[in-house]
Amino acid sequence: MKKLGYIASAFALPMLAFAQINATNAGNLATSAITFINGIVVPLIFALAFIVFIWGIFQYFIMGGHDEEKKAMGKSLMLYGLIGFFVMVSVWGLVNILTGTFQFGNNSNLQYPDVPTNNT
Repeated sequence: MKKLGYIASAFALPMLAFAQINATNAGNLATSAITFINGIVVPLIFALAFIVFIWGIFQYFIMGGHDEEKKAMGKSLMLYGLIGFFVMVSVWGLVNILTGTFQFGNNSNLQYPDVPTNNT
């Protein structure tokens, strides 16, 4: 069993030499994560919150005509939908603030310092 571990580590150790991450790869990873969050996760959660809110309206006004328990359930679903909207707008704003602060995906505005030269 030990020999198998030694053989596996002998094959795996050279892979560690190629596992370095430079700033460009880290920036691309961060940009991909931000794009995924803004493009897929946020609209999906907005849609879920909207569906919960609409289902709450349906339960309160249509299904809960004379049933107070259904009306209470509809009120709570509408409240959960509104809380979901508020939380998602807050998270979306925070992500956009972080994106603007660290300039992910907008590397054209970065100004790198020049190498000092001795002009004597």
